[in-house]
Amino acid sequence: EVQLVESGGGLVQPGGSLTLSCVASGFPFRDYIMTWIRQAPGKGLERVSFVNSIGGPWYADSVQGRFTISRDNDKNTVTLQMNNLKIEDTAMYYCQKGIVVDLPTSQGTQVTVSS
Repeated sequence: EVQLVESGGGLVQPGGSLTLSCVASGFPFRDYIMTWIRQAPGKGLERVSFVNSIGGPWYADSVQGRFTISRDNDKNTVTLQMNNLKIEDTAMYYCQKGIVVDLPTSQGTQVTVSS
């Protein structure tokens, strides 16, 4: 059974930083692209970033230059370092296996950016 457990969210002021982590189990982690998606209040799912099996990243234009994704295939973990956070980054963040954006089945972690 695929399990994804996100952590690291919280309340932060604009310009602040947070580091999200996702621990995965139940599938051969190192073989899969891992994706972070988010859902802001009243909005649809948005792909934020993904990382391929050897660490090659992709970022949405809205987070390019502010977010950094990484993975540790030995620890089955994918991390999203978020710097210079903006109010519009407020959302529930989820990690997912693969690149296709699906309805989340994990709990997610809430990121709230507010002054």
